[in-house]
Amino acid sequence: MESNQKHSDTLAALQELIEVVAKLRSPDGGCPWDLAQTPETLTPYVIEEAYEVVDAIKNGDKEAIAEELGDLLLQVVLQAQIASESEQFSLKEIAQGISQKLIRRHPHVFGDVSVQSVDEVRQNWEQIKAAEKGESSPETQKLSAKLSRYGRTLPPLTAAMKISQKAAAVGFEWENIDGVWNKFHEELAEFQQALAEETPARQQAELGDLLFAVIQLARWHNLDPSAALQGTNERFVQRLEKMEAVVDRPLSDYSLDELEKLWQQAKVRLAQEGDGE
Repeated sequence: MESNQKHSDTLAALQELIEVVAKLRSPDGGCPWDLAQTPETLTPYVIEEAYEVVDAIKNGDKEAIAEELGDLLLQVVLQAQIASESEQFSLKEIAQGISQKLIRRHPHVFGDVSVQSVDEVRQNWEQIKAAEKGESSPETQKLSAKLSRYGRTLPPLTAAMKISQKAAAVGFEWENIDGVWNKFHEELAEFQQALAEETPARQQAELGDLLFAVIQLARWHNLDPSAALQGTNERFVQRLEKMEAVVDRPLSDYSLDELEKLWQQAKVRLAQEGDGE
């Protein structure tokens, strides 16, 4: 009985959210900002909210996790509301679609298929997914077609790692780490030359090649470039926080030499705090 009540309360809360979003999008008394949004203008928020969910989970703050999941859910409901206004689809089709997909892709739960390991579950999932998307034709089975999807659907650093992993798996790979380092130095030289002589478009292209080479080094050493960059971002902000904690005026009032000294002091303090943990 208690379970049924919780289920009913959950559905009521979702219905309230749907009605709130519909009101925000109503031409009659709605919010001008919400009314001005399109699926395209909202896409940055989808990405931003997803990252904020991940950050909250990483920090283990239950209240923050619930709040950020709510913000992410809002983006789903907003997209559904906008689509329903032009009779494309609604939240009902979204929910039905994902439920049906889960049932199809878990025949060991909802059907009579037997599995012995997580690896078998993953293999079945990929086979069913490929069949659903019509990816059994020679064209869709090409490596380039598969890697193109990563480039379109994943964050750039993640996509680059996946693309290089899949390419290496079919033998498109250096014989040893020396070849990877040579490629890195080659791309670094080309980037430097582009900065000195080429157009901004060529400079950006060479920067991309250099970043891709760095990711190859990360892959060879079993490092996660996304996690590495995130860690660097966090350390940079932590050092600035330490600097601001000991100064009596804005950082912009200090000379570059003074800022460098404060920076080095902040690094030492953070290292000492880390040793003390």
